[in-house]
Amino acid sequence: MKTNEDILNIVFKINDKIDYEVNEGVVTILEKQDHKIQQFFRKLKFKIPMYKKTELDEYGSFVFSNIDGKKTVKEIGKELELKYGEKSHPLYERLLIFLNHIDANCNYIEKINN
Repeated sequence: MKTNEDILNIVFKINDKIDYEVNEGVVTILEKQDHKIQQFFRKLKFKIPMYKKTELDEYGSFVFSNIDGKKTVKEIGKELELKYGEKSHPLYERLLIFLNHIDANCNYIEKINN
């Protein structure tokens, strides 16, 4: 079983297969829509965009921009608190839920240590 300290020392990196853009501090994830069915309907002149765009909110964009393959969860949390203060609380509970979601459910990031 992992201790709190183990969890705070996890380091994430952005998944190499993810495309994203940053505009005025807001991160937009670009997920390619290249399934065979989508390709088929495009040939029939249906307007299916090549990318599904997911715009992260202010906090999510800040956290995502701090994921660099070097910073631990604890370090990202400290930077989040420095920028947003009390508004970021409960700090690590919210941060860990977000990181777990974009790791496990979205595959935007991946752990590089355990």
